[in-house]
Amino acid sequence: MKTERDILVVDDEEVITQAVVRVCSAEGMSVDVAKSAAAATARLERNSYRLIVCDVMMADVDGFQFLADLMHQRIRTPVIMSTGMATMENAVKALYSGAIDFIPKPFTADELLAAVRRGLNYGKLQEAATAASADARPSSLAFVPCPPKYYRLGYTSWLAVEGSGMVLLGVTDLFVKTIDAVQGIVLCSPGEEVIQGSGCATITAVDGLDHGVLSPVSGRILEVNHALVAAPTVMERDPYFEGWLYRVLPSELEYDLQHLTSCSSDRM
Repeated sequence: MKTERDILVVDDEEVITQAVVRVCSAEGMSVDVAKSAAAATARLERNSYRLIVCDVMMADVDGFQFLADLMHQRIRTPVIMSTGMATMENAVKALYSGAIDFIPKPFTADELLAAVRRGLNYGKLQEAATAASADARPSSLAFVPCPPKYYRLGYTSWLAVEGSGMVLLGVTDLFVKTIDAVQGIVLCSPGEEVIQGSGCATITAVDGLDHGVLSPVSGRILEVNHALVAAPTVMERDPYFEGWLYRVLPSELEYDLQHLTSCSSDRM
């Protein structure tokens, strides 16, 4: 029988692995370290993990290939990807490839802890969703998926294309639930530009941790949902309609849609 552990960090930078071990151990989490994809695979043969934190750049295979190998082996452990070569393209590729989150290096202890807590909560919610899949009662839903006509960037954010060519942008119910409880939200201002894969809002949880929201689209913000700033818990109740963040004039919508997941596929 495999030993159950909390986190496997896969990275050949000792300063990074030590940081993850120090921060997460202080929160009572068990952490194992692997310096390569091969070493991580060996760890996974002996242990089961609640979360994997994986570097993109590794000596043997890169993080994207490692992620693909996990999916091929049907290992469903949530993966957070990280890299010092932090670009919007890397963030988008990681989320589109199946990672649940992306954290650029160098990161602070709070940034790491926020991502790890979301990752662990994501795993719990997915387990609950799987266990409840045969139960048709609405109360059995662990989280509410995006409406079928929406598109999503990983599990973090969504966009809905309007008839006018504008798009609405918001956060998924799954992302909100991984935060536990929302205390406040900081939004950009009208006229500001957002870029796909970059931060566009910050949600503060009741525990004081800040959680960045990555934009699913590039473009110029035309309208901000000021009512949400005044009553941020609306996104807990109705993240897909009243809880929208921005109305955006997209700059490269067709290109951006190629890197998003159609929410209609979530119901297949």
